[in-house]
Amino acid sequence: MEPPSQVSLRGKKQEIQKREADAEIYMNFMKSHRCYDAIPTSCKLVIFDTTLPVQMHELENHKIETWRGDSFQNVYIQYSNHFLISISPEASLFDAIYSLLKYKIHRLPVIDPESGNVLHILTHKRILKFLRIFGKKVQKPAFMQKQIQELGIGTFRNIATVQQTATLHDALSIFVERRVSALPVVNEQGKVVALYSRFDVINLAAQKNYNNLDMTMLEAVRRRSCFVEGVIKCYPYESLEIIIDRIVSAEVHRLVLVDRADVVKGIVSLSDLLQAMVLTPAEIATCD
Repeated sequence: MEPPSQVSLRGKKQEIQKREADAEIYMNFMKSHRCYDAIPTSCKLVIFDTTLPVQMHELENHKIETWRGDSFQNVYIQYSNHFLISISPEASLFDAIYSLLKYKIHRLPVIDPESGNVLHILTHKRILKFLRIFGKKVQKPAFMQKQIQELGIGTFRNIATVQQTATLHDALSIFVERRVSALPVVNEQGKVVALYSRFDVINLAAQKNYNNLDMTMLEAVRRRSCFVEGVIKCYPYESLEIIIDRIVSAEVHRLVLVDRADVVKGIVSLSDLLQAMVLTPAEIATCD
């Protein structure tokens, strides 16, 4: 008969192995599926030729100072890449996630190595949606039922926000200085009232409002041409499974973590979720 100490040691070892296997479920799932598997049976791609002419006369009507300092030019330079990052359709989704997070890009072209044709554009949202649909075939990890605050997934310190009374120029400066892609717009009490993203900044050009950087954030939010369904929020006590369902269903890039008074406490992004569920079990850290 084994001594109690050895029985206890074996039990602890088995428990550790079980936890490790549980943590690696989604990592192994992504390694076992190709990028080709995540391509929809029907989709459309819009591809621009580098020689496409650009209408410039509208831009020439504005002063140089409109485009200097912490304005659109710097925002573009901050986030643009000097070379194309792509992936083969035969590469694993694990490799795709690694590329998306390592290079901090939001779109990854899937290119046929033989023809050079672009087959699809993989995104964080597409991959997470693929996991949500086809991941049902594998055992659901126990950590999916844990609270988001317990798992520590997301950013909870030094959150970049902008006051609703601040100017659009102030927001652009924060985008550049903090290297973030979206800013919760808050009132004097710190309660989130809107979310303003880099996509909204780009839309200013379409609305010809790029020379009016002194407007308040409240006004900038009101002038958005596209319909935005408020702020998609989550709470510290909600489970990871609920968080994933909400972010996939809403088709957004991030959730604003708030307390019961709607005061901003953190941000949970698609990158945070994929890092925690897929790359961290592989002992790969790509997020700052």
